[in-house]
Amino acid sequence: MPQRLVVTGRSQEPRARFSEELRRLRSERGLSLRDLAKEVGWDASQFSKMESGQTLGGPEVVQALDQFYGTPGLLVTLWELAVMDPAQFKEQYRGYMELEAEAISLWHYGGGTLHGLLQTPQYARELLAAGGIRGRELERQVEARIGRRQVLEGEEAPPFRALLSEGALRASLRHPREWRDQLAHLAEVLERPNITLYVLPFGTGLHGLMDTAVTFLRLPDGRTVAYVENDVRGELIDDISMVEGLQRRYDAIRDLVLGPVESRKFILQMLEEVPCEPST
Repeated sequence: MPQRLVVTGRSQEPRARFSEELRRLRSERGLSLRDLAKEVGWDASQFSKMESGQTLGGPEVVQALDQFYGTPGLLVTLWELAVMDPAQFKEQYRGYMELEAEAISLWHYGGGTLHGLLQTPQYARELLAAGGIRGRELERQVEARIGRRQVLEGEEAPPFRALLSEGALRASLRHPREWRDQLAHLAEVLERPNITLYVLPFGTGLHGLMDTAVTFLRLPDGRTVAYVENDVRGELIDDISMVEGLQRRYDAIRDLVLGPVESRKFILQMLEEVPCEPST
């Protein structure tokens, strides 16, 4: 294979390229970070973090920068590539992330935690911190995880079905307000036509995935692969017989869950039960 020709000399890594373009565009205008903040309306520290690669920012600020610089769609495109770049994830997860981005349907069962595609930033931060991630790397991993939610957004988003154990729904965050935000987010995604959530209530007995979370990814070539995960490791499985065995276990759990309407009521009831923080 011939060596890839580099035309611009700029970074070929999506996150670094996005930061480079932000710095280049501001430099060409002769603006300081403070000047840019006054023109666009965000804090100068936000732009500093975006230009240094500490954060990618959100779609709103990127769209505002595209409009300000007169680069319609350029920065948003680079931002999307950076958000979905598997290289930003820890190495052991990259294979899964690549398949998740191209899957035409996803089925999930999680025991003690919510799937990454359903997490709020606060939930992701507390969960990742509990796993020992700290500092700037923690913020990068939170941002990468939240960026994955784009997989389920848009008109062509794949169907996503998740079986949520009541245990995961009872494992609340430390701060009630942040937990309310997470439950409210679950209620919101339930309104999307491509997402269906089912609750597995306490009292349904033991089952074949007690200590394992599993996600089935149906790929464009017709294959289905499974990603199984526990507290210490994750593994992609493409052996047909093993995948079928996991699917049988999954189907057995699906027979025990509440229906979509009852599951929605369950989540909304939990949301009502979260104590409100006292006003000051």
